[in-house]
Amino acid sequence: MNAALLVLRALFSHWRRRPVELATLLVGLAVATALWSGVQALNAQARDSYDRAAAVLGGGVLSTITALDGQPFALEDYVALRRAGWAVSPVLEGEVRVDDTRLRVIGIEPLTLPPGAEGLRIGEGAERLTDFLTPPNLTLAPPGTILDDRFPALELAPDLPPGTVLVDISVAERLLDAPGLVSRLLLPEARGLPASLDARLQVRGPDRDGDLERLTDSFHLNLTAFGFLSFVVGLFIVYSAIGLAFEQRKPMLRTLRAVGVSARLMTAVLVAELVALALIAGLVGVLAGYAIAAALLPDVAATLRGLYGAGVAGSLNLDASWWVAGVAISVAGALAAAGTSLWRAFHLPLLASAQPQAWLGAQRRGLKFQIVGATLFTAAALAALILGDGLAAGFVVMGGVLIAAALALPSLLAAILALGARLARDPLPQWLWADARQQLSGLSLALMALMLALAVNVGVGTMVDSFRQTFLGWLDQRLAAEIYVTGTDEAEARAIAAWLETRPEVGAVLPITSAETRVRDWPVEVYGFRDHPTYRHNWPLLAEAPDAWDAVAAARAALVSEQMARRMDLAIGDQVEVPTPDGTWPLEVAAIYSDYGNPSGQMMVAVDAFDARWPDAERRRMAARVAPDAVEPLMSNLSTTFALEGDAMIDQASLKTFSREVFEKTFTVTLALNTLTLAVAGIALLTSLLTLSNLRLAQLAPLWAMGLTRVQLARIEIGKALILAALTALAALPLGLAVAWILTAVINVQAFGWKLPVFLFPGQWAALLLLALLTAFVAALWPAWRLRRASPVSLLRSFSNER
Repeated sequence: MNAALLVLRALFSHWRRRPVELATLLVGLAVATALWSGVQALNAQARDSYDRAAAVLGGGVLSTITALDGQPFALEDYVALRRAGWAVSPVLEGEVRVDDTRLRVIGIEPLTLPPGAEGLRIGEGAERLTDFLTPPNLTLAPPGTILDDRFPALELAPDLPPGTVLVDISVAERLLDAPGLVSRLLLPEARGLPASLDARLQVRGPDRDGDLERLTDSFHLNLTAFGFLSFVVGLFIVYSAIGLAFEQRKPMLRTLRAVGVSARLMTAVLVAELVALALIAGLVGVLAGYAIAAALLPDVAATLRGLYGAGVAGSLNLDASWWVAGVAISVAGALAAAGTSLWRAFHLPLLASAQPQAWLGAQRRGLKFQIVGATLFTAAALAALILGDGLAAGFVVMGGVLIAAALALPSLLAAILALGARLARDPLPQWLWADARQQLSGLSLALMALMLALAVNVGVGTMVDSFRQTFLGWLDQRLAAEIYVTGTDEAEARAIAAWLETRPEVGAVLPITSAETRVRDWPVEVYGFRDHPTYRHNWPLLAEAPDAWDAVAAARAALVSEQMARRMDLAIGDQVEVPTPDGTWPLEVAAIYSDYGNPSGQMMVAVDAFDARWPDAERRRMAARVAPDAVEPLMSNLSTTFALEGDAMIDQASLKTFSREVFEKTFTVTLALNTLTLAVAGIALLTSLLTLSNLRLAQLAPLWAMGLTRVQLARIEIGKALILAALTALAALPLGLAVAWILTAVINVQAFGWKLPVFLFPGQWAALLLLALLTAFVAALWPAWRLRRASPVSLLRSFSNER
């Protein structure tokens, strides 16, 4: 034990003499841990919300009975099943508005809840049950929920998902204006329905995975991929710092071995030292990760709510396992990054000298192995692209392409630098190219990190900007009407429509009505619309039959969304059986249209045929075509005549502005992680250059001895860094475009069901090239400044130092 402590003191004295390098090691580990643990905190918080939502639905244990068309059905069906001996329990749910917030109201009958409906339990005790069932009726809601006087007796229930209130079913009937209706019946186990109900109702088995979790897998996989990429890039910093420390401590390690310290003891002490540093950095990284997650959580919640309708709590609630996992990943990452140095320390010969030519030979052999690895990963990516299916296959394609490109980068740079050396005519430029090539072994990991960060920036930036450009054009098509109006009830909606039709400035009043159903056991929204030039001239069709609009107007066909067409493998002319309250409605696919941002399927049918099949569907919304200069006066007149408030009346420009804001929030998290990854890559390049700076004196001292000044040498070092960064950025450009294509044509299709066109943005590429050069310049400044300040004695000493 005493020997181990003495060895530890000797080794740790290195860090006391070089605090900057110690800080580099700790920062690298902390940054890697922070980004990874921050992403995991976001995912954990979201999945906790999904679990609570699934518990409210039966926790993947209960079956449910729903109407074939997805609409609420009569309470008499519940009574009939209870009388037939079925242990079913009714649930009525829907949405209400409180100010600008939408709340999900769930009405239950607590006395009949079956085992497995733990998320719907109201608690124990006769008094609590009485409070829940009798006026003023207890309302259960999660913390932070704001209610109005329709919910008189509020009690907080932390286990409920955000935006959900639990009430007695009689209260829900009043709040949702749905007397005598139920949304679904909870059933302990699936069984066949009686023949009298089989034509209208269906039994669905338990959802083991959870609709929300499955729907949002793509988003969380994207976050995880960013977190892992940042973690790996951060480990490059650690690798460089540990490699530098090993080179600097080589004489000390040999001395310790010479005085009798065994290789096993010395390696064990090195591991103990590394674990201690990793624990410190891990704790700092976990705290920073918590701060990052807390800062990004509101945008994550907005994204999940906007894209998927998923409610996520606005504050982090993490258990101890997350903190332990964060520190553990820091330790594991440090040991992985130090693996090579630890192995070299264990096998360090007592007598060894630097052998640059041997290093160059080893570098060439390493490049051959990397080319073989790049070829294998390319083949794996192609196989996944051709043979794979699903989101996982898409990320295999992405991972294979990125890893293959990273492994091929050193060989590509070596070939370019060798060509530069052959084309150079003067001795100094020849030396510069050759020296830059020799430096590749020390800088290759940092350059790989820089290329990956730049490529991901190009790819994600191209995808986001392509989506933005496509989305804005799509909004102009979908939101063609100038005013959108919603009545408080159907009577007011009819009055508003009649009033609008009498106004001379109104060109048309177009009803907007919809119903939910399930086609091939997938949720689909069916919209009824009036045949009008507004749709014929503006609706964003991707494919259509020659007489598509006439066929839809005649109720023979329907327009279907791209998501629905891809999921069900539908083409123009195919038949679709659409469940309705009275049976099924066979329709032909007349056209396929784009419907970005919708996680469900959608169909458009003639409004008269829709009304005949869904007579109970809500009819409160409408669109009005109005001359642009008459929009504001008409809205003012509408507001005065019908006392419309809030979002009951909205103009096209405001709706587009709101949609753009939702769009920008959707990608805030992705772009933030993108920027952080690039910042980490810049730190990796800085640490690599710092690692090499002390080891470079032996190569630079002869040039100084031959007459070059230290200022000239510093400029040469900065120039080489800029050349390598520029070549890396140019290599990142085609890789980034490949990433953009994979994101839009492979992953996006698997995740969301739609394909985006890819647009090119050369200005963005130029900005990233300049950013890469700036990163390299800043990273090279410190080593160059240290070289500029190097004393002649230190340069002279390099001629006799172990060489």
